[in-house]
Amino acid sequence: MLAIVCAIGLALAGCGSSKEKRLASYEPESFASTGTHSHNYAASEAQTCEAARRALLSQGYQVKDATAQQVSGVKSFQPENEVHMEVSLRVVCAKDARAAAPSASTDAGKATTAFVSALQDRYALKKTSNSAGVGVGLLGSISLPYSSSDDTMVKVASQTVTDERFYERFYALVDRYLVSQGPDPEPPPKESAADKPDAAKPDAAKPDAAKAADAAKKD
Repeated sequence: MLAIVCAIGLALAGCGSSKEKRLASYEPESFASTGTHSHNYAASEAQTCEAARRALLSQGYQVKDATAQQVSGVKSFQPENEVHMEVSLRVVCAKDARAAAPSASTDAGKATTAFVSALQDRYALKKTSNSAGVGVGLLGSISLPYSSSDDTMVKVASQTVTDERFYERFYALVDRYLVSQGPDPEPPPKESAADKPDAAKPDAAKPDAAKAADAAKKD
C-alpha cells in the first residue's frame, strides 16, 4: 500500500513539474520594445504607404487593400509537398508627432510612423479515405474494391512574425522606394484676381455701326 501511495505521489509531482516547465517556456507580452513593428520616415503618410505598396508588389505580394493610410498584402509559399504557408503583411501609416516640431532632418508635415505586422499561417494536407458501396435491389448493399480520398488543406498553425531581420529588410526596401518616387507634387497655383481677364465691357461687344448711332443720339 505504501508503495502505491509513493507511486501516485511521484506521478503527481511529475505532472506538476511538466506544467511548470510549459509555463516557464511561454513568453508573455512585455510591451517593452517598439522598434520591431514600427519605423519612422521623413515623408508624408501618403508617400510612406505608396512606397510600402510598391515594396510589396516588387516582392510578389498580392496587394489586397491600399489607401493613403494603410496597405495590406499576402504571399503564398510551399516549403514542402504537403505543407502550404501564407504570409499576410499589414502596414498602417500614421502621422508622427515630430511633424509639429520640424528639425534639420524633418520638415513640418513630413514625419510618418509605419506600423508593420506580419502573420504567418501554416496549412497541412488532410487526407480522408472513402469506401464505395452499391445497393442492388433485393440483394442489399455490395461493397466494391474501390476507394477514393478527399484531400483538403487545413490550417494547423498561425503566428505573428517577430524576426527583427524580416522587418529591417522591409523597412530598407520601403526607404528605397521613398527615394525613387521623390517628393509630393506641388499643387497648381491659385488664379489671382489680377490674372483673370477683364469682363467684357458693354461698348466692346457692340458693332461699330451701333456705336456710331449711340454717339449721334448723344450729340
